[in-house]
Amino acid sequence: MKRIIVGIAGASGVIYGIRLLEVLRAIPEIETHLVLSRTARMNIGIETDYTVAQVEALADQVHKFGDVASKLSSGSFHTEGMIVAACSMKTLSAIVNSHADDLMSRAADVVLKERRRLVLMPRETPLHLGHCKLLYEACQLGAIVAPPMPAFYARPTSIEAVIDHSVGRVLDLFGIDAGVSFRWQGSAPE
Repeated sequence: MKRIIVGIAGASGVIYGIRLLEVLRAIPEIETHLVLSRTARMNIGIETDYTVAQVEALADQVHKFGDVASKLSSGSFHTEGMIVAACSMKTLSAIVNSHADDLMSRAADVVLKERRRLVLMPRETPLHLGHCKLLYEACQLGAIVAPPMPAFYARPTSIEAVIDHSVGRVLDLFGIDAGVSFRWQGSAPE
């Protein structure tokens, strides 16, 4: 059984984390561990038709945001890594600066120190220099920065297709082909 931590921080774009949970739920060999920030709980109601309870029901295990004694706080609890979708600049700053005073940033800190995969999906625009520095420093620490960017070569016809493409690309980073994103086959010969 492979374990993946899904963190949903307070940035706009909670749907990316929700969709990740939906897609991973359909893969029996993956066990998901969910951490929701307080602002993410608020954004679920603002941005989607889901309730917090519905989102939590998509995960195999839900961990309290303030529980820094959770098993996710220890490197001895083996996971494949963590995806923070969407990643707020506050969460990014906490991760980069090892300010692990909540479970989201502590779990990410553990993933980094254990040299596991940490994928951050920042959802902020425009970026100022401070944001850019944090993203750069996250990469220096070993995180993968994967902003949710639409790929128009896939010719998406719905918001769901745009979301699925980003979700599929992030799961590719864990070697998981969930079959939700378009794969470029090259251009047609002239």
